[in-house]
Amino acid sequence: MNKEKVKLMQIEVCDTAKSMYHSGLVAGTWGNISARVDEDYMVITPSGMDYERLCAEEMVLVNMNTLEYEGGLKPSIESVVHAAVYKDRPEINGIMHTHSTYALTVATARKPIPPICDDQVQILGGEVRLAAYTMPGTEEMAREVVRALKERTGALLANHGAITVGRTLAEAYVGSQVLEKAAMVYINCQSIGGPVEISQEDIDFFHDFFMNKYGQR
Repeated sequence: MNKEKVKLMQIEVCDTAKSMYHSGLVAGTWGNISARVDEDYMVITPSGMDYERLCAEEMVLVNMNTLEYEGGLKPSIESVVHAAVYKDRPEINGIMHTHSTYALTVATARKPIPPICDDQVQILGGEVRLAAYTMPGTEEMAREVVRALKERTGALLANHGAITVGRTLAEAYVGSQVLEKAAMVYINCQSIGGPVEISQEDIDFFHDFFMNKYGQR
């Protein structure tokens, strides 16, 4: 394991956790963030800690195979979910779990978000599926999240919140903002007759463009 990379990931996770808190994507100590170190280890936010007071050294190094961790702070209870996603998706290197208002509203109604916004389908891959209601931090939740994220980078968790993943933690963070906006648009559209969905042909084009051609690659 590369100790220098661990330190860099701890800094990135800590900084992103503070940004997540100040953006309103979570309240209190809810939500969690992680970054992959390598095929065996990840860095994740500690359980029940005030985001504003976090420091990089407090981000917890967790073995994704055993869920054993280093240091005196316990990792997020949802480490099992993050580990399951990383093991299922080797291209994913960052995960954000949020409790943002509009995403939670749709998740509480137990509805998916249809493919209605350009940036939604580009970044998240299409419809935002709903993971069935499970107890937090369980193997059952991990299985449901992995299922809902198949060929997607964002999902809702029934009565709980949302999760986004990315090739980088920064990409997962953008995804969480896009998911929250898509949820808001979906809710607002109900007052004017409901949204019109984007075609599968256009979804495929937009998502391929984002994954392979967008930006200065």
